[in-house]
Amino acid sequence: MKKIGKILLCLLFSSTIAVAQQKVTGYVFNDINGNRTKDSKEKGIAGVSVTNGIQVTRTNAQGKYQLPVWDDAIIAVIKPAGYAVPLNKNNEPQFFYVHNPKGSPKLKYHGVAPTGPLPSSVDFGLIPAKQDQNFRALIFGDPQVLDERELGYFDKGIVSEVEGIKKVAFGLSMGDLVQDNLDLHIPYSNTVAKIGIPWYNVLGNHDMNVDAPIDSLTDESFTAHFGPANYAFNYGKAHFVIIEDNAFPDTTFKGFRGGMTQSQLRFMENDLKLVDTSSLVILAMHVPLENQSPNSFRKDDRDRVFRMLEKFPHVLVLSAHSHNQRQDFYGKEYGWRNEKPLYEFNIGTTCGNWWSGKIDDRGVADAEMSDGTPKGYAFLNIDGNQYTIDYKVAGKPAAYQINLYHRKVMNDIWWEGRGLIYANFFMGYSGSKVEYRIDARPWKAMKFVEGPDPAFVAKGNEWDLADTLMRGRRPTEAAKCTHLWTAPLPENIGIGAHKIEVRATDVFGQTFYQTSTYRIEKPRY
Repeated sequence: MKKIGKILLCLLFSSTIAVAQQKVTGYVFNDINGNRTKDSKEKGIAGVSVTNGIQVTRTNAQGKYQLPVWDDAIIAVIKPAGYAVPLNKNNEPQFFYVHNPKGSPKLKYHGVAPTGPLPSSVDFGLIPAKQDQNFRALIFGDPQVLDERELGYFDKGIVSEVEGIKKVAFGLSMGDLVQDNLDLHIPYSNTVAKIGIPWYNVLGNHDMNVDAPIDSLTDESFTAHFGPANYAFNYGKAHFVIIEDNAFPDTTFKGFRGGMTQSQLRFMENDLKLVDTSSLVILAMHVPLENQSPNSFRKDDRDRVFRMLEKFPHVLVLSAHSHNQRQDFYGKEYGWRNEKPLYEFNIGTTCGNWWSGKIDDRGVADAEMSDGTPKGYAFLNIDGNQYTIDYKVAGKPAAYQINLYHRKVMNDIWWEGRGLIYANFFMGYSGSKVEYRIDARPWKAMKFVEGPDPAFVAKGNEWDLADTLMRGRRPTEAAKCTHLWTAPLPENIGIGAHKIEVRATDVFGQTFYQTSTYRIEKPRY
């Protein structure tokens, strides 16, 4: 029996080696006629990175590459600057080949259909395209649609505002495209297609196959709809790395938390080894790197990510997931070793507070986030290896960046008339400069406070005190706001109307203004 066992073990070992030695080969070529097939006159492109999801290689002088491959692998080209890749009917870039001969295992939501044997050559056609180093990208935080009704909110409240937008290179949704119902991935995709620009997607924790027995199978439906959950591409001097950072099931935590598998970390390391250190590296993932909650990012994984990024002087981290908006800076206290802190923009969501709140005249939920940030989206502006970010509140002018909350009328008796101004600066952080003045008097600094935004608390109170059920759904309880300032509202400057002005400067040096008014009256008895 022992001898038979040894023979079986040897056979198993040799079959594993055989699978590991299977190779995929092909060309990255200049697709002159755009037919996605390498014709005899179309030349290969040298020096282009291609990956199997772990290893990364570069094409030779003839544009040829070779990589190990296994069942349930995805071969993808890492698009170089100056080229475009083909798009499908919904404007989603087609830069990959899924190799899954038997297809996905049986799960609640369907995954990849059987792809059959590996082709003799897996080729990727690139299309020469003028791509300036100065460009703009459109970034969506969690659309997170639960059903067709919420898909309608997303369509009317967000997508319609940017439909047909010009001078934007591409878009990127930062995960949680849907709320667990993965059949909505296709309707979501059809909706975003209306914007009319190439569109990339991140896999969020609510986009996972949560009935999958192991982490590596939680992206089967996402792959079927959108392609790989881990990939990279270049545009101008910017290198984008997209990573699915939902550790589930996490055996150490017994649930979901932020983190990466060894395969994902190896892919990042192998990819970044081939990136020029003068490039702007943008890491986009769903779960932020912060460690303020039990299901936050695994520290060991974050440390390894830090080591990869520290050699690049120009880095930006983009995340979503929190349904609030934050500017986070990671310094030595987090294990980041560079002198300049690592900046992460944790973007507010397109669905706001999970499509809650009142329904407006257009039939769209108010959906303000629980830190008082209105639902919206961001523009990432890139100039070479430098960047700025603009947050755009849906349905408001671009200049609307500060919400003011204060008493509208008060009396002139100090112990009865006291009041405060609260300024919620959506793109602010604790180090932002925020000032105010009344009636063109000298500017004074406002005080940074951490706590709930009273304006958002008031919205919840309105639901609590109503004796008639309003259309929509009550928002959640208020969260701690990380961009809130306050100042006293003077009651002793004369009867009548007075003008409030607030100005605030963001991390990129952009200054924004907001105004309001209040009245002082004699008390009534």
